[in-house]
Amino acid sequence: MIVYAVFPVVVIALASVNPSNSFRATGIPKTIVWDHYVELFTSPHHPFGIWLWNSVKVAGISSLLIVFLSALAAYAFSRFRFWGRRAGLLALLLIQMFPQMLAMVALYLLLLNLGQYVPWLGLNTHAGLILVYLGGALGFNTWLMKGYFDTIPHELEESALIDGATPFQAFIRIILPLARPILAVVYILSFIGIYSEFILASILLTGTKAYTFPVGLRLFIHGQYGTRWGVFAAASILGAIPIMVVFLSLQRYLVSGLTRGAVKG
Repeated sequence: MIVYAVFPVVVIALASVNPSNSFRATGIPKTIVWDHYVELFTSPHHPFGIWLWNSVKVAGISSLLIVFLSALAAYAFSRFRFWGRRAGLLALLLIQMFPQMLAMVALYLLLLNLGQYVPWLGLNTHAGLILVYLGGALGFNTWLMKGYFDTIPHELEESALIDGATPFQAFIRIILPLARPILAVVYILSFIGIYSEFILASILLTGTKAYTFPVGLRLFIHGQYGTRWGVFAAASILGAIPIMVVFLSLQRYLVSGLTRGAVKG
């Protein structure tokens, strides 16, 4: 299974250093060149560095907002009892039944009209794209975090409240540190999903310099400059680095315990 999973990566890596600029040549190339990597940062037609930064910025900000807002909503649904609680949970669940692609036309028109009044939230803006990603991710992640918060003992918050803490202070200082594993999971999944998202970004972003990495990557194999699989492969290899950095930085939280040692006796 490892060989099966690694094989495409090896093919892409070999194509990125192959002078033939195609996938037809199989095996290890006789001559290894790094021209494709150099072209990524020297070509005036494709601002690869800007695309990569745009993706990291959009995915990073969106993931942080998703984690924060989902945690607030999940904590409210998990701990508080209020009118409309069950209806709200059901509404979040029903919304997830409809794919975001169904709202593609509505989202386009929404940002088009919104941009007339708030230009920095309209089409071809990263803020507008982040707003769209937030709307599509909060429902599932709220349910995911709520199930995790339900397993945290209520006694921890009750002790904090007795000591004079407010519910928000108990949430920030008691619950969130214990919920780091689920926060890391949501951040990683959100970052990977948004970083590699193509369809919505290709529709809502119209300027070349505003493109994210997946949208810009398309120009290497479809455009007026011809099909260049070698440059495409090199860009794919470099584009995977941010995801690897995020995953390796947060992987220790994925295996850590939830409330181990928090309650005794």
